[in-house]
Amino acid sequence: MRIGVYNQVSQVYGVQSVKKSYSSGKTGTVSPKDQISFSGLGKDMQTAKAALGAVPDVREDRVKALREQLASGNYEVSAESFADKVMAAYEARSI
Repeated sequence: MRIGVYNQVSQVYGVQSVKKSYSSGKTGTVSPKDQISFSGLGKDMQTAKAALGAVPDVREDRVKALREQLASGNYEVSAESFADKVMAAYEARSI
């Protein structure tokens, strides 16, 4: 392969020559620091995650009320309501 052809190909693909730098061995030089930035969506997701972390997984007040109803025998489930919900769930899965 000829060197002239290689230079033409590298110009087509935008290949830039790599410059080698040699350190002089000096200490105390400060190198640039890496930076990171988050998009607006990322910030919103972080805020939502923090808000959800503060909410308990179980609503204790609701569980307590249901336990009291079960213990006293006052908890009743409507058969029609239960059947309607089962059929709605079945139809949603079969579509």
